[in-house]
Amino acid sequence: MHELSLMEALRDQALAAARAEGATRITAISLRIGSLAGVEPEALRFAHTVVMAGTIAAGAELRIEVVIARFFCEPCQQAFDTEQGDCLCLRCGSFSRRLLQGRELELTSLELS
Repeated sequence: MHELSLMEALRDQALAAARAEGATRITAISLRIGSLAGVEPEALRFAHTVVMAGTIAAGAELRIEVVIARFFCEPCQQAFDTEQGDCLCLRCGSFSRRLLQGRELELTSLELS
């Protein structure tokens, strides 16, 4: 379960940011995860509970925004979204190699006190 190691890295990043701000508590952590990032949000939620225990982020709310994959079709010159990660254009059926979004794994914000 690589979500555990991902959450450990996010914990370290969040704790460092909180220390830099002089915070004594992290109350919420917000992430953006692309649908093609290879990360299972529910496994990440479980890892969050385990990894944050005993830190200033214990009990912090974990907010996850899933970013749907978006490709660009060269023949149509238009972007298209796909929830399954299918890179075939919905308009013309062409194969797209140009991924615009969907592989994100970003810590977007922290709520501190």
